[in-house]
Formats: sequence, C-alpha cells, structure tokens
Amino acid sequence: MLNDETKQILEAARPRGWVLEPDAKRLLAAAGLNVPRFIRTGDPEEAGRFAGEVGYPVVAKVVSPEILHKSDAGGVKTGIRDAPRLREAMDRFASLDGYEGTLVEETVQGLELIAGAKVDEQFGPVILLGIGGTSVEIYQDTVIRMAPLEPRDVASMVSGLRAHELLEGYRGADPVDMDALTETLVAFSSLVTAMADRIESVDLNPLICPPDRCVVADARILLASGD
Repeated sequence: MLNDETKQILEAARPRGWVLEPDAKRLLAAAGLNVPRFIRTGDPEEAGRFAGEVGYPVVAKVVSPEILHKSDAGGVKTGIRDAPRLREAMDRFASLDGYEGTLVEETVQGLELIAGAKVDEQFGPVILLGIGGTSVEIYQDTVIRMAPLEPRDVASMVSGLRAHELLEGYRGADPVDMDALTETLVAFSSLVTAMADRIESVDLNPLICPPDRCVVADARILLASGD
C-alpha cells in the first residue's frame, strides 16, 4: 500500500516520466530507507548554512527536469570543502538546461553497493544487488531475486556475489552491518512491489554502507510508460 506522499510524488512526475532526485529521496525515506541529510535550494546562503550544520565536505547536484543523467551533464560535484566552492558549483549548475535548484547533501563514506529493481513482463518486480559505485560496470558482480524479499533472500544474495568478502570485512576492513542491509533491501522490495504498476525501474547507486547503516546516496526512478 502506497502512502499519500508517495502517490503525490509519482503523480507529479508523470509528465516527465521520471522522479527528480530530491523527490525520489523523500519517497524512499517515507518507505523507511535511509538517505543522506539534504536540502534542495537555489540560494547559496541557505546552502552554506546547511553545509555548515551537517559538516563539510558536502555533495552538490543539479536539480533539473531536463537532466536525467546528472554526471554526464557536469551536474555533480563531490568533496566540496567550503562555502566559496559550494557557491561556485551552484553558479555553474545554474547555467545548465532547466535548472530548478541544487541538491546539497552530507557526504557518506563506506562500501558502495548497487540495489535496483525492474518490473519484468513475465516475472513481475525483481530486485538486484551488486557491487556498486563507479565499479559496477567493471565488475558486473550482481545477483537477482524476485520481489518481495525475505531476510533469508538477502543473505542468499550476498553469498551469491563473487566479491561477498568485501561485505564481510575483507583484509581488516569494517564489515557491512548485515541487519541494516537486510532491512534496507526488504523495505526496498516492499516499496517496489507496491509501485510495480507505476514504475519501469529503480536504481539506487550507490547504496553506501558504513559499518552501522546503509544509505541511498543516489536514486533514479523511471515511471512506466502510459502510467
């Protein structure tokens, strides 16, 4: 069952066919997933105050209904360490097509995974888990299960990854909190199941997992055609 906020976000996105990232993160947070602390603003002063509260460095991303692939358009800046550099990034974003503000969010560090979903014509919604971030296309280390997921499915998915040792604390690194990852994927699969008739796919990449939580650092939701 979708809550009213989720329905409103999806309905507002119908004309464009995809959900703006700030709205996608609001949607995910309402479903129980962790997202970075963020603000959407066009005011550098407001952005600077927020960055000071959450602590530098921060990440800035363009918000534009004309730009689905933000990195390709030069609409992402990471590692921003002070207010002048934040203002510089916002000024540059303002020149991009369809600019509607900047998403400024805290920096989260940890193992980068990818979680995704696609609504298959034959099998319905399926959930993907893999090694994410910039490495996803290199390693192509992913596993898929049908939704909805149970905790035992998450354990099976993790063990099915070739690089599963990275999640277990490889060579002294901190292991991923399996309870947090399990809660995240189970909640995600429940959300995807509830949205299955409205969406085409969802990508959470990266899903960053420090030792104590898992946080959706970037999210892309594509709506079903004709929705």
